[in-house]
Amino acid sequence: MRWLQRLPLTAVVVAIAMLHVAIGAALAMLLLRWLPVWAAIGAGVICTLPTLVWSMQRAFAPAHALFRALAGTVASYRDSDYGFGVAWAGRGALGELVAAHNELGETLRAQRLSLVQRELLLDTMVQNTPVAMLLLDPNDHVVHANLAARRALGGGRRLEGQTFSTLLADAPPALADAFARGGDGLFTVGDGENEEIHHLSRRHFRLNGRRHELLLLRQMTTELRRQEVQTWKKVIRVISHELNNSLAPIASLAHSGAELLRRGQTERLPGALRTIEERARHLEGFIRGYAHFAKLPAPRREPVQWRAYLDQLRSQVEFVDAMPIDPAASAHFDPAQVEQALLNLLRNAHETDGDPTQVSVALRRAIDGWRVDVLDRGPGMNEAVLANALLPFYSTKRNGTGLGLALAREIAEAHGGRIALLNREGGGLCVSLVLPD
Repeated sequence: MRWLQRLPLTAVVVAIAMLHVAIGAALAMLLLRWLPVWAAIGAGVICTLPTLVWSMQRAFAPAHALFRALAGTVASYRDSDYGFGVAWAGRGALGELVAAHNELGETLRAQRLSLVQRELLLDTMVQNTPVAMLLLDPNDHVVHANLAARRALGGGRRLEGQTFSTLLADAPPALADAFARGGDGLFTVGDGENEEIHHLSRRHFRLNGRRHELLLLRQMTTELRRQEVQTWKKVIRVISHELNNSLAPIASLAHSGAELLRRGQTERLPGALRTIEERARHLEGFIRGYAHFAKLPAPRREPVQWRAYLDQLRSQVEFVDAMPIDPAASAHFDPAQVEQALLNLLRNAHETDGDPTQVSVALRRAIDGWRVDVLDRGPGMNEAVLANALLPFYSTKRNGTGLGLALAREIAEAHGGRIALLNREGGGLCVSLVLPD
């Protein structure tokens, strides 16, 4: 019956039915000699019916086997098993169905292989990264921990299934304190030569509809120490340059003053002494600025009325209001520190824009606090300067210390806020100081 697979199923069924009709008719003609017509026809049908049923079963048997095979492979696909295929020698609609089914299996196999390779690559990267990674479920149990996390918290043992609170109980106190504070941050383990600096990062997300937490613990000792050395080198260069600029003329003028005294030309001494005093005061202000930046205290917040506060600030440096200010508007911040930050921003604006009427302040209500914009119509900043302007000791001014914007940024971040710089349309710069409620 294998040859039947090569014929269309409809043709096979019609051929078998016609054959059995012919056999039944011939048998009925033979029985008409002895039986009435109705009896002869009934006898012919009865005699051919079993063979017709048997022939139909034989004809449909390959198709039934094919359908069972297709159902079995579909069940295997549902179980992520793509190692099965279906063979069918026939053509027509069933042949097209089998070909499409096998093509689907090949596609799923290729996708499964690609997915396995990606999972293997991802697992290799996660396991071998120096960053300790832990995934916690809603019940505080460790779902996954890479090799770095095992070394940091479990002495190399597997951590999956353990509660994170149990692991913290055996961890260094500094690590436990960092987790207790919540959020991201730096902490130090050990002291002296064995001191290690780590950064903790915590992120929450939903996995299969349940809230999970991803913890990332990165050792930053080497990187921070390298950055610290570079920063100190830059500080020393800036301070050396500024000291040279002040001490060299002071030494020269002191020598010149001594010569003038020796010659009796005292009428020129006041000018030399004024220059010495000017350079000394400049140096004093420079050192005071560095000390202020290094010893910025924690902000002491208090309620402040914006209208009166900005009016008092205007008595020290000139600016105009870019928009009306509600007299009842108030906020909570350290007035002395924010005043220092705004003074730095306003003085920078005056230095870049010679017209004081073009320096303005705009106060806006932000989503989570207040935004103070200091605006000017100077030349603005190019991309390189915008990217580095907030860094300590970075300055494009010949005699600049690079501390004005950096100090303003420190003050803003100490309040939980931020500073942003943006070039204005039509020229100029907008420096935004954002202070949360």
